[in-house]
Amino acid sequence: MVKQIHKRLADEQVKGLLERYCSREVELEYILKILKIKRRQFFKLLKRYREDPVDFSIAYKRHKEIRHISKKVEKNIIKELKQEKTFIEDPRMPIRSYNYSYIRDTLRKKYSQKVSVPTIIDRAKKNDFYLPKKEHKKHDREVLTNYVGELVQHDSSYHRWSPYVDTKWHLITSLDDYSRKMLYADLVERETTWDHISAMESIFLKYGLPLSFYVDSHSIFRFVQGRDSFWRKHYKVTDEADPQWKQVLIECGVKITYALSPQAKGKVERPYGWLQDRIVRTCARDGVKRIEGAREVLRYEMDRYNKHQVHSTTGEIPDFRFFNALKAKKTLFRPFVVPPPFESSKDVFCLRVERIINSYRKVSLNNLELKVSGAPLHSRVQLRIIPDKETGIAEIRFWYKDKLVDIQKVKNEDLNLVHF
Repeated sequence: MVKQIHKRLADEQVKGLLERYCSREVELEYILKILKIKRRQFFKLLKRYREDPVDFSIAYKRHKEIRHISKKVEKNIIKELKQEKTFIEDPRMPIRSYNYSYIRDTLRKKYSQKVSVPTIIDRAKKNDFYLPKKEHKKHDREVLTNYVGELVQHDSSYHRWSPYVDTKWHLITSLDDYSRKMLYADLVERETTWDHISAMESIFLKYGLPLSFYVDSHSIFRFVQGRDSFWRKHYKVTDEADPQWKQVLIECGVKITYALSPQAKGKVERPYGWLQDRIVRTCARDGVKRIEGAREVLRYEMDRYNKHQVHSTTGEIPDFRFFNALKAKKTLFRPFVVPPPFESSKDVFCLRVERIINSYRKVSLNNLELKVSGAPLHSRVQLRIIPDKETGIAEIRFWYKDKLVDIQKVKNEDLNLVHF
């Protein structure tokens, strides 16, 4: 207990240990032995220290007097609280409560002023900027895995991320279940299969192949008979027609697990709640009007979440938990290797279509005719397509009987990849 630590150690000694833990100079197991406390109690101390490192104390009895702050700090607190109030009152904003932790972080980032959350709440109550928290049903989220890479939660959220933009954007994220580390996050204007394949490529090439992916039954991830077709083909039922995204996972040997209901999906944590809250607030404050600006905000919040935020479920910072697991070899990630007979990762992370070469040695793709060499007339070839959004050029790799027979470059717009 904190009271017992107070009898054995001084404030500065405990602060020194917490600082060394934050700078990764001392591993957690040794600090727990020195303090003689359990992990849960340690992370409570760590949270208190991060909220107010200047006045941090382990004294069992605390003084109730409010710490005096400068007029300049007081002025900035009120200024930020007023800004929060305009967001809450704005019907365009999906914000219905004050976020005092966000204000604390804003004061540090914007004004280089360190103020504790209790101090901000005290000023909020005194100046009519306080809304009582609503009673929320306690969630039953838990860590479902024992290793990093055992389960990657992958999903997307469609939302209006800035009040200065009339359109909504899609947020695509991938989260490691064990560590809660966000492996991937990006905002896109229109959600496509290629966006999700690109997300996979980023994860697999950086971290390796996980054991499994956890997704919902969105049509990008799963073909469901009766929902994804306008007419019934009796020989194609659920999971017999594999979508493009699923074909990539199958080729990589990664298992797919589907949430069959919203209730099932709700039991697995998605980071959209806090991400949405912070991204919207920052975009509103910064007057963000373009998706590029929102992406910068997303990158900052992703870095803060991974490297600095103690997760409520694990009690640890996601990056620390992730890399400690790797160090302890508690991982099911395995190196990505281009499967034979393919020659490049492009042959794996791609869009796939099959065509038959006609009598003119051509294949047709969305009204675009392409001449193919290296394969017999009337033979079936597979086109592996890699569109590049930045250059607007797609590379098409033609495969015939496990052999690369041709490579061609065409404009993305000529391929008409809207369906992908």
